[in-house]
Amino acid sequence: MGTYTYPTFPYRAPADLMAGAPQRKPLVIIGAGPVGLAAAIDARLQGLEVLLFDEEDSVSFGSRAVCYAKRALEILDRLGVGDTVCEKGVSWNVGRTFLQEDEVYRFNLVPDAGHKRPGMINLQQYHLEEALVKRATELGADLRWKYKVVGVQPLDDGARVMVETPDGGFEIEADWLIVADGARSNVRRQLGLDIEGHVFKDRFLIADVIMKADFPAERWFWFDPPFHPNQSVLLHKQSDNVWRIDFQLGWDADPEEEKKPENIIPRVKAMLGDEREFELEWASIYTFQCRRMKNFRHGRLLFVGDAAHQVSPFGARGANSGFQDTDDLMWKLALVMKGQAPDALLDTYDADRIYAADENIRNSTRSTDFITPKSKVSRQFRNAALQLARHHPFARKLVNSGRLSVPAFLVNSALNTPDADAFDGNMVPGAPMDDAPVRLGGQDAWLLDQLGNRFVLMVFADRADTLDPSLITLAGELAAGTMPVQTLLVTAHPGAAPSGMTVLHDRDGLVAQRYDARPGTAYLVRPDQHVAARWRRTEGGLVRAALARATGQTAAVAVDDTVPA
Repeated sequence: MGTYTYPTFPYRAPADLMAGAPQRKPLVIIGAGPVGLAAAIDARLQGLEVLLFDEEDSVSFGSRAVCYAKRALEILDRLGVGDTVCEKGVSWNVGRTFLQEDEVYRFNLVPDAGHKRPGMINLQQYHLEEALVKRATELGADLRWKYKVVGVQPLDDGARVMVETPDGGFEIEADWLIVADGARSNVRRQLGLDIEGHVFKDRFLIADVIMKADFPAERWFWFDPPFHPNQSVLLHKQSDNVWRIDFQLGWDADPEEEKKPENIIPRVKAMLGDEREFELEWASIYTFQCRRMKNFRHGRLLFVGDAAHQVSPFGARGANSGFQDTDDLMWKLALVMKGQAPDALLDTYDADRIYAADENIRNSTRSTDFITPKSKVSRQFRNAALQLARHHPFARKLVNSGRLSVPAFLVNSALNTPDADAFDGNMVPGAPMDDAPVRLGGQDAWLLDQLGNRFVLMVFADRADTLDPSLITLAGELAAGTMPVQTLLVTAHPGAAPSGMTVLHDRDGLVAQRYDARPGTAYLVRPDQHVAARWRRTEGGLVRAALARATGQTAAVAVDDTVPA
């Protein structure tokens, strides 16, 4: 049923891995969902050998995760699949919430201009996974299909992994093990690792239907609609004329009965209100939960995505936060594996992503409590807010049909260098960077496309041809260091690049505006495009000290050799 042809990925017999077993590999990943594949791609971009196991031989069945937020799209750009995802997906920025038939709330995810990516893309998970598999294969990741991990034994210096295949079982050891095997993580369960939080007593039906409809590409959410009274309904447009509909059913609904086409089709017809033709592509019943592991790092085992934390689907925080997990983890792991940073750097993955998970869980829980109130008082509050929102703008902010995914500002990260100078705006240490249009070599480009996978010193200047020679010297020293740092010069006027630098012309002035920058301002940017430090003057000692802090180094670095602005 449907228009999508599911690919089958080739199985390879494990003879090469059985020879001399247990072999030792530097990095093994368990799970080829979006998060595991993103980790494999990032590992290859960091120059790491990677071996990935998945017990299936195709992509996920059904649309599953469908909403990918702007920050996730920027991460996918860095991984090399952003264009593919955005060209195939349906972009949208506007969300509308209705009470019965009246609109009570509307939002726009990207109110200001000058961003490469939209606020959100809708795309079935199988399309995304297919693009990620292709990219991982291009980069040389060793993907093994029909390899089922049946056991993991933590070791002091890694992990031993027990694997079953159609040609027999074997054991293999890994220096580092990334666990990305999803919400029902067999590895987490087998190791008896804790996961705590709330399971919400409600059921929802997902129905993906193929139809030609003239609805706009917006997120529509109904409370108590006439076609599904006393419950809620969510509508999203996906690619290939597939529409995702979520029907709230209540806790007492029979999952097996509600999944049957003869029960789904009348619901969809009642919603559409006409006789248009549609085809049911996929359906599923789900409950949801907001919970996480106590720790995401367990020695040489690193948990990511749904294996580490789960949230309800309202707000699109599942896959989006999983991409942010790998975005934070992989550059740190690469530095540790290459001997360029201490093992303790990975403790900041644990601390920073737990901070982000808790933020997501708080927001997701609030949305879920509003949509499915669990007490008489909370239901009265919800209904009063909805009624007031019909006519009073102040109440519309109280309507919570799913506050949408935004990236975590890691303001408490131990890797940040606190501001010593005054700045305005959002680009604080720990912030994910804002994008902006630039000119590079006379061609239009985007700021974030020039960053990522390495540390960058971003320096602002009026013109490139009047730059102080000492800054050029500093750029050369940073590029040649044991921890290479690229210097990026952002100028108000176009000009030729000095030796060892890349020059970006701030075409519309939006880079300087969003970063509250003036000539001499400098930002140290992490490989995951988060701000590590910023200053009003460029000093080599300050940069080196911040770099040492951002990479978990313990040695103090002297602050000296000032470079004039």
